[in-house]
Amino acid sequence: MATMVDVAQHAGVSVATVSHVLNNTRAVRPRTRQLVLDAIDALGYTPNTLARSLVTSRTRSIGLAVSAVSNPYFTEILQGVEAGALEHGYSLLIADPHDDPAHERKIVQLLHERRVDGMIVAPSARPDGLLGYLGRHAVPTVFLDRLVDTAENDTFRFDQVCTENSEPMAGLVTHLAGLGHRRIGLVAGLPGLSTTEERITGYRLGLSAAGLPHDEELVAHGDSDAEAARRATHGLLTRSNPPTALVTGNNAMTIGALRAMGELRVSVPDDMALCCFDDFAWADLFRPRLTAIAQPSKEIGAQAVRLLLDRLASPEHPTRTVRLPCAFVHRSSCGCPESHEGAGDTGSAGSAASQESSEKGSVS
Repeated sequence: MATMVDVAQHAGVSVATVSHVLNNTRAVRPRTRQLVLDAIDALGYTPNTLARSLVTSRTRSIGLAVSAVSNPYFTEILQGVEAGALEHGYSLLIADPHDDPAHERKIVQLLHERRVDGMIVAPSARPDGLLGYLGRHAVPTVFLDRLVDTAENDTFRFDQVCTENSEPMAGLVTHLAGLGHRRIGLVAGLPGLSTTEERITGYRLGLSAAGLPHDEELVAHGDSDAEAARRATHGLLTRSNPPTALVTGNNAMTIGALRAMGELRVSVPDDMALCCFDDFAWADLFRPRLTAIAQPSKEIGAQAVRLLLDRLASPEHPTRTVRLPCAFVHRSSCGCPESHEGAGDTGSAGSAASQESSEKGSVS
């Protein structure tokens, strides 16, 4: 089995240079780097990660705890995390907390016991046990998609990355109001999640901007789940004075809402206008095509890796919260004519958030 010494001799460089190429610990001239990579390929050298971890106290692994990995949104986040980790020579250990606080606390401990260098977590609605464990053990952690309030913990804070939520949601509501709708319903997500609360806030802001009153009877919780959203939508549409337009809080709930509309023979957009938070691959295949807020899910994952690696390199640096802009994808489920459709159009719903944030997101 080839060793680092063999690689160094084959490339005509020092063992230290080989180490820097393998670990990205120092800049190496491109020509020298290529010599090392060619030698590794020619000799079939495989780094001994176990031995390296014993020397460096690093395993070059990241723990990823994300619920509903079957959800296309989180699947794309996973792809972003994986690509970012591999780019920097890290492997992933993945677990699904199932949005259960007790299970979340357990699997995070299991990942920590596997000696991951740090973690990326989409926290549950009640993350007290999670925060307590991570804080006690000072585990470098980045929270993604869902923010947590760590203001009460002055000794250990966490980096976080998510998208803009309130303004894009407000934009959907004002767009529907601009089409003449006065009773706009909302199928909201799981209570306690920051995404749910911020999108409800955006919904109310949109109503206020359009001069419409807030009617609590037009808000139903779909708990970020397709079946729960089906029941919630069924309840909204069978009221004596139902909404004429509906906004859903994520892609799973959009599926549930569409199922309920199908069961009740409610036609979109003729009987009910529909806009959704979360775009997904097949949204363009529905008839009518779905007007949606698109989140940069892969970039969320990639940004989480960058934040974690920065934290590992500089543990004492102030924590950061990065918010990435969304885009308004204007199609026809909102009731606009087909000729006005345009995938990727930022439109009125996405422009405010997009203008506030740079391509890499705003940092606080």
